[in-house]
Amino acid sequence: AEEIKGLEAKVAKDTTELEEATAIRKKEAGDYAAEHQDLSESIDASERAISVLMTRSEDVPQSLAQVQQSRFVPAEAKAVIASFLSFGSGSMLDLAAPEANAYEFQSGGVVDMLEKLQDEFVAKKTDLEKEELNSQHFFEQIMQQLTDNSENAEHEISKKKAASAETQQAKADTEGELAVRSEERRVGKECRSRWS
Repeated sequence: AEEIKGLEAKVAKDTTELEEATAIRKKEAGDYAAEHQDLSESIDASERAISVLMTRSEDVPQSLAQVQQSRFVPAEAKAVIASFLSFGSGSMLDLAAPEANAYEFQSGGVVDMLEKLQDEFVAKKTDLEKEELNSQHFFEQIMQQLTDNSENAEHEISKKKAASAETQQAKADTEGELAVRSEERRVGKECRSRWS
């Protein structure tokens, strides 16, 4: 009975750990999904901004503003983007020839910076994906171990309960036989004392 009680306590502990691990994993998966989406959006925004800058589209301010809003863009890069955006108040396409050369020079630096940021975003995203795979694998190992522990303990509980039931039945059978034999002896003694 004490062994069964100990095993049941172990199953309860494993079940609690399983629930806690599941809750932690759920939170980690949510955090991963949010950060993965942010990085994917940052990569897309930088790709669009580079494309827009290379084609001298009028969408330059909007594209750069999207990149600037990413939480993964360092402060100094945000300052460069802000400076570039304030470079001209008119349309980028309306610049005169000498100013266009200045635009090309400025945009070349911004494009280089955006390409570097994009490479950093891709590297962060790759690292994040690897980390997520490792976390998922570790969680699955913990789940398997706790599940196996619980199943083994449940199996032992069943065996011990069956053995306990057999022992109780054997005890009851023995006590019954003892009672019958005691009664037979008592009756036998009474009969002998009457006959003697």
